[in-house]
Amino acid sequence: MDFSDWKRRVGLLKRETYALYLAARDPRVPWYAKWLIALVVAYALSPIDLIPDFVPLLGYLDDLILIPAGIALAIRLIPRDVLQQCREKAAQAQAAPRNWYAAGVIIVVWLLAIGLAIKLLWPALAGLAADASK
Repeated sequence: MDFSDWKRRVGLLKRETYALYLAARDPRVPWYAKWLIALVVAYALSPIDLIPDFVPLLGYLDDLILIPAGIALAIRLIPRDVLQQCREKAAQAQAAPRNWYAAGVIIVVWLLAIGLAIKLLWPALAGLAADASK
């Protein structure tokens, strides 16, 4: 498997994930499918795992099995026509041009927050350094 194949697969995963997000907001999707989507997303983003990641091999194995299995089950619970419409919307959104202005604003906000944190913490860090050198 080369890099372009991995890139294509990541693009498909991103599109499918966004399609699930759209489906979860659609009123034609049954409540139990919406709950499953919410659980899968919560588990994927949660810092708490069934098997902690520091356990060799098994720590990541639960993520590699449970999350794709949950996504596959959720896809089966969504009506086909709704899922197809959501996939089409996700593909259109993926093909749309990016808003670089919004990305620039977010980067500036993060840089300002980091600068403010450094400015506020600098006196304390300088004091710690002075005490450590004594």
